[in-house]
Amino acid sequence: MLARLARLAGAQAAVPKRALPTGAPAPEADPGRGSAYEFRAIVLPHLDSAYNLARYLSRNPTVAEDLVQDALLRAYRSFASYRGGDGRAWLLAIVRNGFFSWREAQAARPTVPLECAAGLEEAAPGAASPAVPAVEETPETHLLRSADVAEVRAHIEALPEPFRETLVLRELEDLSYKEIAQITAVPIGTVMSRLARARRLLATGLESRR
Repeated sequence: MLARLARLAGAQAAVPKRALPTGAPAPEADPGRGSAYEFRAIVLPHLDSAYNLARYLSRNPTVAEDLVQDALLRAYRSFASYRGGDGRAWLLAIVRNGFFSWREAQAARPTVPLECAAGLEEAAPGAASPAVPAVEETPETHLLRSADVAEVRAHIEALPEPFRETLVLRELEDLSYKEIAQITAVPIGTVMSRLARARRLLATGLESRR
């Protein structure tokens, strides 16, 4: 149930695929004849995932777009060092590192939090929410059907950072515990513990509004 809730919220955060960052080879490069094609094949299919993670980490759509653009540039520049494996996990690790760098920079230069403005914008009245598909009725599915997309997203964004990123990586991006452990640089046991806590916090938050 929680996975479906998370995916429901994640679908609202996704954005269309973006073009290669400035300075990258043109898309016309011959398939299989160099790193430009390999970069497009390995990295670009995961732009939505990259934005989704950046969006939930930063809690701001504009910042998320900047983080993804920066991650693409970093990924392209370091692509020669890519040694195979899951291209999505590799890109998401770059996005995550970029977020922490951005946050440190913001801490060194205090400003009005951008997420406050984003929260007001998202809470604007009159915004339509997509209908939740009908599913077999149970106490859990009833919670799913009655949950508003914006409400689910808000509850996910309100989770403490370690729990929020773990929930997003597992429930939205369907990464394995091992991949999440590699991205977040913590033991698998910690990943499992954070995920269980995140699920409980999300369920409690949603149930408290019923």
